[in-house]
Amino acid sequence: MAAVQGTQRAVRARRRSGQRAPRGTISRGLIVEAALRSLRTTGFDHMTIRSLAADLDVAPMSLYRYIRDKDDLMDEVVEELLIQSQPMPAIKGPWQARLTAAAEGLRRLLVEEPGALYVYLRHPVVTPTAIRRMEMMLKILRETGYDAASSKAAYLAVQTYTVGFAALEASRASWVPPEETSGTAHELLAMTSPKQFASGLRYLLAGIEREAGKGPT
Repeated sequence: MAAVQGTQRAVRARRRSGQRAPRGTISRGLIVEAALRSLRTTGFDHMTIRSLAADLDVAPMSLYRYIRDKDDLMDEVVEELLIQSQPMPAIKGPWQARLTAAAEGLRRLLVEEPGALYVYLRHPVVTPTAIRRMEMMLKILRETGYDAASSKAAYLAVQTYTVGFAALEASRASWVPPEETSGTAHELLAMTSPKQFASGLRYLLAGIEREAGKGPT
């Protein structure tokens, strides 16, 4: 962190003097840091390679020595967001509650971070932290008594429900209903809420338990 802050101070000093950053003074890690700052200030939609290069005070083409493109960068950014948010299962408790904690943590991250949602919708996320989270959830299901196939099917059901719900919730977050909007539309809008997510997840986990034919041991 101290090294990053030192580099940022040097960047600001170069900007004041009108100088460009010397060759080799940026890295993949610094680009990820710049991307995280951009996500939290200007937002994902406005983050570009050119804007990140300006933040780091380097030529845009310099970044391509460390990243392939914006998608490659976002994979690294999502890993950092997962590390920071830790949407993991609870350490103790009933298996349903532990999986609920993991699902709720991921839903919240995806709704709050459009860049992370973009990556999860674009391709499977297989960063180290994402894989560790998946393995923890599968381990809980196996320890509960489900076989390997049932555990995998249950995990995939929870994961796809979580990502899909987060996408719907995020896409409707800024919608303001016109005055003439029907009561039914308002009711449907209310269904994309954290409360409804939790309710739907309870139904899903109950169905998983019935389908597998094996209760907690």
